[in-house]
Amino acid sequence: MLRHEFQPGRLVAGTALVAAAVIYGGDAGGAWETPWFVVIPLVVGGLCLAGLVGVVTGQVRRRGRPDLRGGETADG
Repeated sequence: MLRHEFQPGRLVAGTALVAAAVIYGGDAGGAWETPWFVVIPLVVGGLCLAGLVGVVTGQVRRRGRPDLRGGETADG
């Protein structure tokens, strides 16, 4: 049983930030040479993608939930 609801936007954001940390860690450890500007698009793109996934997830969850107000909806 889940203790909390699944939030895929946070998963995407965490994955992007962990990837940035691995890239900088490999550079600091001497495994490869990484220019400073490589990680910026990865982090910004990952956060934008996470925001998009969060919005889509919210819309899907809101659409699947019945109206709890008890009144008539604007749809009909």
